[in-house]
Amino acid sequence: MGKTRLEAFSDGVLAIIITIMVLEMKVPHDPSLAALAPIVPVFLSYVLSFVYVGIYWNNHHHMLHACKRVSARVLWANLHLLFWLSLFPFATGWMGENHFAPLPSALYGVVLLAAAIAYWLLQQAIIATEGEASTLQRAIGSDWKGKLSPVLYVCGIGLTFVESWFAQALYVAVALIWLVPDRRIERTLVHDA
Repeated sequence: MGKTRLEAFSDGVLAIIITIMVLEMKVPHDPSLAALAPIVPVFLSYVLSFVYVGIYWNNHHHMLHACKRVSARVLWANLHLLFWLSLFPFATGWMGENHFAPLPSALYGVVLLAAAIAYWLLQQAIIATEGEASTLQRAIGSDWKGKLSPVLYVCGIGLTFVESWFAQALYVAVALIWLVPDRRIERTLVHDA
């Protein structure tokens, strides 16, 4: 089975997720700068989630570029990832509206953790479909970012109940780690060409 429909569907879902997140930001009816102050946490949580969705879109694109064929297992693993990503608007809105309170911040971390696990499961499904000698398997190598991220998410979830800003700092740190372009797949594809 080809991968073009999977790519197109995933791109559409991610575009809708970003659209829903921005529509959740309510416009103040007061034309003063003071009216913007209450929505700063909502905006900051939106920026963080926008970056995360962008990171997932970018890495998903590269991962599927390395994929040659798609199995039913890959389709379901991809839907599993999209499910968790589709919860970003809710978790983002709840966290921002409640000014990074502990429980909403913990739920945000749980959604981040679940999305990271789902991404790993998709990666493993592609490797299982294509075999251990697949381009993706060779490209990911030791995958230190993929192993470190869930650990930091779990720490962040726990820290929300100590000091919510520590958790936010960890969530931002993981985003920054992934924001640095990951060229493993690109290098492997160029080497194979």
